[in-house]
Amino acid sequence: MSEIVQIIDSLESKIGSLLSKIDRLEEKNKALEAELSKSTLANQTQSQQLEKLKKEYESLKLTNSLLGSEDYKRDTKLKINSLIREIDYCISQLSD
Repeated sequence: MSEIVQIIDSLESKIGSLLSKIDRLEEKNKALEAELSKSTLANQTQSQQLEKLKKEYESLKLTNSLLGSEDYKRDTKLKINSLIREIDYCISQLSD
């Protein structure tokens, strides 16, 4: 009979330790989920900033090329030719 009591006591202590371990793991899981959410938000913010900076860079590059900078002479010529083609296309559409 004492063996059964010892087995039951052993099982109760093991179950108690498992329950406490489950609680600790659930708390850790919640903390990790919060950290993941925070990191995801930071990542989205940085992605938006990156896109904004890329657009700004392209705008500045285009502006610089249209101002006739020596570094962007080729780009300037290409842009002007592209604009001329667009204007010619519009004129041909209007004349039809």
